[in-house]
Amino acid sequence: MQKTELETTRKMFSLQKLMAPLALVLIYIFFGIFGRNFFTYPTFINIVDSAYYIGFAAIGVTFVIITGGIDLSVGAVMMCAAITGGTAYRVWGWPMWAALLLILAVGIAFGIFNGIMVSRLKLPPFIATLGTMMISMGTGSIVSNVRSATFPARTAPDGWFKNIFKYITEDFVSIPTGLFVLLGVTVICHIILTRTKMGRYIFAIGSNKEAARLSGVNTQRWEMSAYIVAGTTAGIGGISFAAVYTTIMPARGQGFELDAIAGAVIGGTSLAGGVGSVFGTLIGVFIMAVLRTGLPSMALQAHYQTFFTGVVVIAAVLLDMYRTRKATEVKLISPADRYREFMQQQISQKKLEMAEAKKQGDSAQADALVKEIRKMKEELRTNFKRMKAEEKTEMERLHAEEREAEREFQEMLKKEKDSSSSK
Repeated sequence: MQKTELETTRKMFSLQKLMAPLALVLIYIFFGIFGRNFFTYPTFINIVDSAYYIGFAAIGVTFVIITGGIDLSVGAVMMCAAITGGTAYRVWGWPMWAALLLILAVGIAFGIFNGIMVSRLKLPPFIATLGTMMISMGTGSIVSNVRSATFPARTAPDGWFKNIFKYITEDFVSIPTGLFVLLGVTVICHIILTRTKMGRYIFAIGSNKEAARLSGVNTQRWEMSAYIVAGTTAGIGGISFAAVYTTIMPARGQGFELDAIAGAVIGGTSLAGGVGSVFGTLIGVFIMAVLRTGLPSMALQAHYQTFFTGVVVIAAVLLDMYRTRKATEVKLISPADRYREFMQQQISQKKLEMAEAKKQGDSAQADALVKEIRKMKEELRTNFKRMKAEEKTEMERLHAEEREAEREFQEMLKKEKDSSSSK
């Protein structure tokens, strides 16, 4: 019985893992059929370009959500880091390699700041990262003096870093080299989550933080590490944004954090913590990128993307809630259910004997087993129906007794109240 329940739970988890990739394929095919020029190479490049910066941010956010936290600052931090690096290059005269390192360093610094506030100062992640979002937006505006930061063109000597995320041949054919960078970061983060002590402790904190602490886990250190990873990937996302879009506007980035969180949730990361996968997050990000590119191909305006993204996020959260409820609920096995399980095992055994008899050429034995199996199935159907009816009748009787006892108890309380008031 326990084995059957375990197999059912595993099948449910496997089904959920397959739903995101299947949804991505179906959405892509849908837009390819009903959209204009969707099955083209330039459209594919547009999908990949729009997935880079959100993809990097979403991978880091996945670490945070698995711990049971949230990071609302990742979009603003990404843009703050990018505009700081652009200002360092254009205004301060830094070399490009140093400006890129500065982008990464700014992201890591904000990640450390978030980690300290959440893990050390015990601020709620929502409040802490909301404050960081505002601080990073203000910092970007202060550093740039509320001016745009422009990175060099691809053909300029310092535009070499753009080829890391998109290489354009002499025939003007775009090659999405950044896709390999995104996949590489995803693989590294997957290894961290599934093959290292850091990953095991992050999952443990998200599943039950107090139990992890009592087990000797340094919850402060490992919870902080999740926010540092989020800051690091935000820095990489800032570099990719600068490589693809060149110009960085002050105070830009609002809404990017919601896209990142939505990508993680669509990919199967539970907002309750303890469950998540960076590969699932990557698929969720590409689902949103396909929506972002596919809806305009059907002559729908941009706000439809927001609407449908919200629908997908709600559906993903409802699915996660259903899975969590099914995995944690205590199911009482009735005598009728135990009888059915026992009979199904007996029937399966008889089917194996019948197959063996047919294999050995004993048709008489096989026919006899077929008749016996039919008889057992009929007996199962009849007895199970009768036992379920008896259980339903018994349950209704118990409920009636409970209602009657509750009515008598309320009447007794009323009498005592009347008697006390009369005195």
